[in-house]
Amino acid sequence: MSLADCGREIAAVRAFNRFYTRRLEVLDQHLLKTPFSLSEARVMYELADRGELSAKEIGCELGLDGGYLSRIVQKFHEDGLITRKPLPSDRRQYRLGLTAKGRAAFAKLERASKDHVDTMLGPLSGDDRRRLIGAMDAIEHLLGATCTAQTAVLRDPRPGDMGWVVQSHGALYASEYGFDLEAPVAQIVAKFMTSFDPARERCWIADIDGRPVGSVFLVRHSDDVAKLRLLLVEPSARGQGLGQRLVAECVSFARACGYRRMTLWTQSILVAARKIYQNEGFALRTSEPHRSLGPNLIGETWEREL
Repeated sequence: MSLADCGREIAAVRAFNRFYTRRLEVLDQHLLKTPFSLSEARVMYELADRGELSAKEIGCELGLDGGYLSRIVQKFHEDGLITRKPLPSDRRQYRLGLTAKGRAAFAKLERASKDHVDTMLGPLSGDDRRRLIGAMDAIEHLLGATCTAQTAVLRDPRPGDMGWVVQSHGALYASEYGFDLEAPVAQIVAKFMTSFDPARERCWIADIDGRPVGSVFLVRHSDDVAKLRLLLVEPSARGQGLGQRLVAECVSFARACGYRRMTLWTQSILVAARKIYQNEGFALRTSEPHRSLGPNLIGETWEREL
């Protein structure tokens, strides 16, 4: 492609961007004649659409600067739009949620947005609307295909996540290794839920675009030893180091809790998981054949000092 052709394409994209942002009225200081800027509206949308989230999760999702997001959160809190609850696992972090006043403000913003789009589409015929939506789909598909995979957000579990952990382990290990894990995983999850100690135990759910794609648990094995359990990354989320991130979070949390050692039990055939454990400083301590999950398996105990 010549420099002239490249320059024309860049100019065309920038011209379309200027046109579209004017049409959506996002250049004004306040969005759609509401008290909120575009960034503030995006934060409210995340809380309304996905429920309670930490500021860190919102920042990762929207790509907002931490300091800027902190100012938005403080303003929302002072205006009575959100609640802030310290996370049991880290009192320095807060779980944010919309108050009744915040939900009412978001509902007004949502109505204004829908009315604006309806007014914008109103003059178009049915065929023109379909052409427009098709063009938008094409833009999203073509530009989205050039983006790197979306980074997963690590968060605390929400209602329904524990059922997902059991189901996903059962389905994934049955399809990839022929293991029947659903019952033993259900027992582990049930024990975690009934005897959970937030000061010394934790579960992380890896989330991409509101969908869980991974998990890991850190539980008390003894006063001095923490146990890593139920590490899983769905195939669609592999290749971005997510398993390594989940295990690293466990190591960091265990160290902060005052444990002196970590342990885990895995299978010799789980090559990718074994590599993750090795990279995080775990060493193989013992191995022995067993048939609890199927024939010809070798269970391994890995440990590391903290």
